Amino acid sequence: MLTAALLELIPDQEAFITQLNALGIPGVTVTKEKMSKCGIGGTHITVKVYGEEESEGMHDHTHEHSHAHCGHEADTVHAHDDNYTHDTAHAHDGSHAQDTAHTCDNVHVHDTIHMHDHDTGYIHSHGHDHHTAHPHHHSGMHDIEHIVHSLLVSDKVKQDILAVYGLIAEAESCAHGVPVPEIHFHEVGTMDAVADVAAVCLLMDRIAPGQVIASPVHVGSGQVKCAHGVLPIPAPATAYILRDVPIYGGGIKGELCTPTGAALLKHFVTRFGDMPVMKTGAIGYGMGKKDFPAANCVRVLLGETENAGDTITELSCNVDDMTGEAAGFAMDALFAAGALEVYTVPIGMKKSRPGTLLCVMCRESDKEEMVKQIFKHTTTIGIRENVYKRYTLERSVETVQTRYGEIRQKISRGYGVTREKYEYEDLARAAREHDISVSQVTAEM
Repeated sequence: MLTAALLELIPDQEAFITQLNALGIPGVTVTKEKMSKCGIGGTHITVKVYGEEESEGMHDHTHEHSHAHCGHEADTVHAHDDNYTHDTAHAHDGSHAQDTAHTCDNVHVHDTIHMHDHDTGYIHSHGHDHHTAHPHHHSGMHDIEHIVHSLLVSDKVKQDILAVYGLIAEAESCAHGVPVPEIHFHEVGTMDAVADVAAVCLLMDRIAPGQVIASPVHVGSGQVKCAHGVLPIPAPATAYILRDVPIYGGGIKGELCTPTGAALLKHFVTRFGDMPVMKTGAIGYGMGKKDFPAANCVRVLLGETENAGDTITELSCNVDDMTGEAAGFAMDALFAAGALEVYTVPIGMKKSRPGTLLCVMCRESDKEEMVKQIFKHTTTIGIRENVYKRYTLERSVETVQTRYGEIRQKISRGYGVTREKYEYEDLARAAREHDISVSQVTAEM
């Protein structure tokens, strides 16, 4: 459904299907057809492996659930919620995905994908029979990696596919208590899943949204039956993948989010929240097979949104028993781990002791890692958190040819201003090479 919805955003859909079928996924054939749900027209994607489409039993807890099992073949029913996809990438629980964009004078415009799942819960499942004429084998993550590395796609797309599979394998490993190397995938289910994941990764690479925003994920409710027994919804692997992601159950009885869908959201979504103000440029509808009172579809909206700012997390702590060398090492480690900014401020602490306030600015997605690094490299026993709204200029880098060689120039634009600044490291390199001062290099640029 995600593939079909994203496919409707691009003009050369038939060429993309041809490309998908030429990737080299063993036995896989992908076709598309027009389909209508509740009077809404869209696209349905069918994946067949050696001429077979996955059975409902196989698909539900082998395809969407990573096709992973530990000596068992799964037999479950799976349901999948709709998603909104925007160039700013926004995803909502709901029946459609939207891409929108909003422009503003003197404000940089981003392509945005908005993924949205409606409260009504759009449900999707494939149908395949376990007992097919084609012999079924099983493969592990090593085999998956071999298949992915052989695909006729860019290295970036391969990395995205393997990252998604890594999330699924980790979740299955945790859910079943089996090391990742021992996780096995059913052959037909594996090829179907590789096609699903590869298609979404290819389309996301082609659309290249500046951000992806998703709504809280509607996971469904009730129980699901598989070879391991009756499991609660969300299934253990899905629940594991969606840690730190806002989710809810709702009144739909069934599995509305599976490990594969959860992993794709977790990998591509920039943030989960409300749909931003967007100026829509294209809309895609991906249709599922089943019929429900609500339209069983995913709607994707692609468009632009103005730079309305974003949020940033500040983590801070007070320490009074660290040396300057140790504090400097901690700052370097935090920057290496992805911190946006790290700084210290001298403060007075209890018992009139001079101390240090350590502040770390990071993205929300990096917060957990920053907390680990702070506890690892400092002596603090507690960390405070604040969330701030921030506004930034759009930044780009250009290379300027000078008498001292290539010098990078950082350019910042937005909100009616433009600022330019040469990269200090390049100026310093030129100064050292020519035995002159940095100011002289700058003056003679």
